[in-house]
Amino acid sequence: MDSDTDMESKETPSNSTPNPPQRGMFYQLQVVIIVAFILATLFTAWTPASLLPGNLSERFAQVLAFQATETAAFPTPTARPRPLIGLVIGHWDDKTKDPGAVCADGLTEIEVNQAIATRVRQILVNEGFDVDLLREFDEKLQGYQALTLVSIHADSCEYINDDATGFKVAAALSNQYPERASRLTACIVDRYGRSTGLAYHSNTVTNDMSSYHAFDEIDNNTNAVIIETGFLNLDRQILTKGQDQIANGISDGILCYIRNEDISTSDEP
Repeated sequence: MDSDTDMESKETPSNSTPNPPQRGMFYQLQVVIIVAFILATLFTAWTPASLLPGNLSERFAQVLAFQATETAAFPTPTARPRPLIGLVIGHWDDKTKDPGAVCADGLTEIEVNQAIATRVRQILVNEGFDVDLLREFDEKLQGYQALTLVSIHADSCEYINDDATGFKVAAALSNQYPERASRLTACIVDRYGRSTGLAYHSNTVTNDMSSYHAFDEIDNNTNAVIIETGFLNLDRQILTKGQDQIANGISDGILCYIRNEDISTSDEP
């Protein structure tokens, strides 16, 4: 009896043996996610992309790429574009086909304006600016934003009198920043006069210039002027043969304004 009792006691498991710890739901969810990710990885690695439906292969690739780079730093912002300047080529418009002033030998104002504006643009690009060449009635003028806008024109081919020589510069009559308009005008008058030797005719600025259509189209923060570079009659020589001087005068005036350079008043008319 004692031996049987001992045998039974040996075969009967003890109630003191600890039960395995119960795993929580969160742990089970983690296991499911890990297993799913491993299966997805193996499925992607061993399955040709051509056998995957739709763009599923691309989505798997994106998931894997994200996993590989999730600790990388965020990309740096794209560098801002260079400061922008706008140049309107007077009478350059495919719709109106108005060449501006036309001389007896066929020379047109638009030819002169284009040649000068192209030279001005190149100078300013070399100085580190982006430059738009705009048409007379360009759609971009609506709400146009830039450091400044200059519209380039030339005066009549007709002989008026011996005083019909020189240049004119005008800003908008109703400019909400009159001090900036005056500054831009003064810079161009000073630098253009110095470069070309032409006289400044402030008393012959017309209403068409001070009420130039683009002034009402561009953004209010874009300071703008219009310049009549000279008369195609008495100033024809410099307007056709001295276009580098013309372009230097305009670009120097623009840079004077942007860089807030000193303006000499000793030679001011």
